[in-house]
Amino acid sequence: MFDIGMTELMVIGIVALIVVGPKDLPGMFRTLGRTMGKMRGMAREFQRAMEDAADEAGVKDMRSDLKGWSNPKKLGLDRLDEATKDLRSWDPDRAGKTTGHAAKRPDAARAKGPATQALTEERAAQAERIREAAAARAQARRDAEAAKAAKAETPGATPEPAPTPEPAATTPEPRE
Repeated sequence: MFDIGMTELMVIGIVALIVVGPKDLPGMFRTLGRTMGKMRGMAREFQRAMEDAADEAGVKDMRSDLKGWSNPKKLGLDRLDEATKDLRSWDPDRAGKTTGHAAKRPDAARAKGPATQALTEERAAQAERIREAAAARAQARRDAEAAKAAKAETPGATPEPAPTPEPAATTPEPRE
């Protein structure tokens, strides 16, 4: 309880010897020992009274219940672990044979209704028209650059500006 070393005890003993005197020192230590014994007895009695009160209140029962609740086998968590073991080892990237976003979704999510199918086909057609228009513009630009280069190589010819190709219509058609 107290951190008293040997030097501190010697200092206390010397001070007690000087203050009390050598004749009354044994009687003082006897009285001090009895007082310490009485204090320890009262502390033990208080501790027993607190334990008895706790027993009456059911603290031990509550403690055993709490220990039982924290036991995973009694709660059935071992069964839950067994049931979820397959989910922990599941890899969504290897779930389907296809790659990409569609492979990560279940088959029910990949199923398309008639409206979704029509919208998908319409968007695919629009994307194809945009690709064709971009390819046509790129080809027209290459042809114009080639013609410009050919005129520049011919001596005495004045280069004409290349015709600018008209942009293709990329706006979607109105939906019905």
